[in-house]
Amino acid sequence: MNDTSGRAGATASRVICNIDFDKPGKQVGYLRVPFSRNDAGWGTIEVPIAVVNGAPGGARAMFSGGVHGDEYEGQIAVARLARTIDAASLRGRLILMPMVDLPAALAGRRLCPLDDRDLNRQFPGDARGSFTQMLAHFIDSVVLPQLEVTVDVHSGGHGMESALSTNMHYLDDARQRERTLALAGAFGAPFNVVFWGVDEGATMPSAGEKRGLLAIGTELGGWGRVNVEGVRIAERGLRNVLKHLGMVDGVPDTGQRDGTATTRHMGVRSQEQYVFAPTDGLFEPRHVAAQDVSAGEVAGTVHFPEDWSRAPIELRYGRSGVLWMAMGPGRCRKGDTVAVVMEDLEP
Repeated sequence: MNDTSGRAGATASRVICNIDFDKPGKQVGYLRVPFSRNDAGWGTIEVPIAVVNGAPGGARAMFSGGVHGDEYEGQIAVARLARTIDAASLRGRLILMPMVDLPAALAGRRLCPLDDRDLNRQFPGDARGSFTQMLAHFIDSVVLPQLEVTVDVHSGGHGMESALSTNMHYLDDARQRERTLALAGAFGAPFNVVFWGVDEGATMPSAGEKRGLLAIGTELGGWGRVNVEGVRIAERGLRNVLKHLGMVDGVPDTGQRDGTATTRHMGVRSQEQYVFAPTDGLFEPRHVAAQDVSAGEVAGTVHFPEDWSRAPIELRYGRSGVLWMAMGPGRCRKGDTVAVVMEDLEP
């Protein structure tokens, strides 16, 4: 068992880990996160983890799914890779976590039902905090320091439908930015989106970037269902990353269904690329994810069927491009993002 104290001088993690991260070969086990209940004072939540150590000299990477429990493509793709990968064919170290927020994944919801928090807004976490805060602290202080690369597989969950894409933050360090762009290109989704976001500072990719890691995420479907093409792209993409990093033999396959040979790099930099709901209501969209849209075009209409006297409100796009994110549920609340438009990334 590894020391889980993390960085020198840092607060020790309360998470129990039965994996020796340095042991050669393939190990499967659990992170045991303390969770005291009325009927189990010493209860724990067992979060699945696999560690594969192959031949020396390769990269050190982590693939994760289920950070949000209602996003299923990563849970399937990472679990399948964990079952099938062979240490004898691998160079370097691969950590696989298919259901990072296990309680949320079992409940099929974005927020963890144990503390009603979004795990991907808790980093760097808190060793003395709630379930998601303890788990984020362990990942940040124990797992991330071992790594060079992270791929965190997401989709739009119940809230949004996304164009099938990888994504990354804009990075001020030019070399780190170019290497991350190359990693996303090797993954091989139809789109890669470089974005600034609304609330990104406490996410797992941001925590990795602060340590100098190459970190990409994905958005591979949504609306609370398993996207068939999203699962295919996730599985191929994870294998492509292993090839790109030289961790397994082979050349990444980045060909797209439409015949193009590579990923199309896009950007979301301006707040004008977001469409926000100005009030509560019933949102009727006009477009679906991956569809071309134009500035000034109607993005959708907010209706008020419960109030006969109130006229519907039309919402319009602020920029032209391709619809990256489209709102999933019909009901919206004031301030909700109902659409995000991506533009071709300038050199």
